[in-house]
Amino acid sequence: MSVNHDLIPNNVDLSSDKRLQRALNAWHPKFMEWWKAMGPDSFQGSEVYLRTAVSVQAGGWANYDFVRMPEYRWGIFLTPFKEERSIHFGDNIGKPTWDEVPGEFRKELRRLIVTQADTEPASVEQQRMLGHCAPSLMDMRSLFQVNVEEARHLWAMVYLLHQHFGKRGREEAEDLLIRRSGNSDTPRILSTFNDPIQDWFDLYCFTMFTDRDGKFQLAALSESAFDPLARTTKFMLTEEAYHLSVGETGIGRVIQRSADLMRAGEDDLVKAGAIPFEIIQKYINFWFASSIDLFGSEDSSNAASFFAAGLKGRFDESNRELHPDPQGNGSFSYETWDSEDQRVTHEIPLRRAMNALLRDAYVRDCERVLKRWNRILEQTELPVRIMLPSVRFNRRVGVYAPRCYDPHGAPISESAFEAKRDDWLPTEADKAYVKSLMHQVVEPGKFANWISAPRRGVNKLPIDAQYVRI
Repeated sequence: MSVNHDLIPNNVDLSSDKRLQRALNAWHPKFMEWWKAMGPDSFQGSEVYLRTAVSVQAGGWANYDFVRMPEYRWGIFLTPFKEERSIHFGDNIGKPTWDEVPGEFRKELRRLIVTQADTEPASVEQQRMLGHCAPSLMDMRSLFQVNVEEARHLWAMVYLLHQHFGKRGREEAEDLLIRRSGNSDTPRILSTFNDPIQDWFDLYCFTMFTDRDGKFQLAALSESAFDPLARTTKFMLTEEAYHLSVGETGIGRVIQRSADLMRAGEDDLVKAGAIPFEIIQKYINFWFASSIDLFGSEDSSNAASFFAAGLKGRFDESNRELHPDPQGNGSFSYETWDSEDQRVTHEIPLRRAMNALLRDAYVRDCERVLKRWNRILEQTELPVRIMLPSVRFNRRVGVYAPRCYDPHGAPISESAFEAKRDDWLPTEADKAYVKSLMHQVVEPGKFANWISAPRRGVNKLPIDAQYVRI
């Protein structure tokens, strides 16, 4: 099938760009092979109530209808800016933004785009089996909505590679369909996207914490001096917000169900078939730490170079009340502890701390959500509360990776960490228990015992609508 506007809605003039059409016509069948092999398992023929973007206008980006996922219209959209943009941070402030890739930044921009692009199919692969144990038709529909939009985000990044990076870009686009999440020979680029998602609580933690990292990475790229990248990621953020809500409300509904059972007199949540709060906390500890690693090292010369060149900004970079100095002058301090448990203070140029600044904005956003979850517990008058671990806890990347820290951020020995690991991180027994709760529920309006029903349906439909026609 030829790539055209009916198949791929777009605002990049695809119908008149013959070179781009040829490139995408060659890539499209390979994408469909990947989708049918690695997309949601056994549901390719099901009709799903999905949101489809057909334009960037207010009434065009959220069209709802029943669609078979292989027939979904994966579009290519760039957010139109109201006025001509100029570079607004780094060393080239005031100069015009770039419509084409500057030769001196070709390698760096390709690296940024490929790394972001690789996360999109990876998450689909991680989640492909979850439809078989969905806690409701409504949740199943939410999973498939996230999956098709991650695939659309892949199209958005592949468009940039085909349109602006020539033969090397086409090769990179093909490689995106060759790598596989968790494959030892061809793994995905970032380690978090090789971690297995074996149950729905994993999924909710992933969409809450890992997709939230995606929000902040996309926001930083949406400030880019490379205009096509800025416009592409700006539109992606519109859809990414729903992915975050799946995780935020999903965890909230799990907390609500466990709290309701305890308030009703159930002292043993395992016997009640719900998820105990200590397991909820362990999952949050794991996924938060894993997602923090995605920001990269807190001290990064690459991040400094990207900022200086105007390739990638801070979160909400244009907000000069938040970032009064667009050149990123000044310094940033952080503390580590050496092998003798001696505190070491490091002061680095602010530009080298751009990853840490983005991470800190992410942590504040997570803390906002955490307050909502804890309000659920306050209303049920239970003494338990959910916490975020320290950004030093269980790190595999960055300045805190060489040492062990407890969830409060205090330095501890490796042996002490291993002795407490099972108290802080999900054990195999914890995972097996949560997985044992995962049974598919397909009767409209019914929900698995371990999660509460949401407050409302999708797009004004009732909760008991037939969201997936299996």
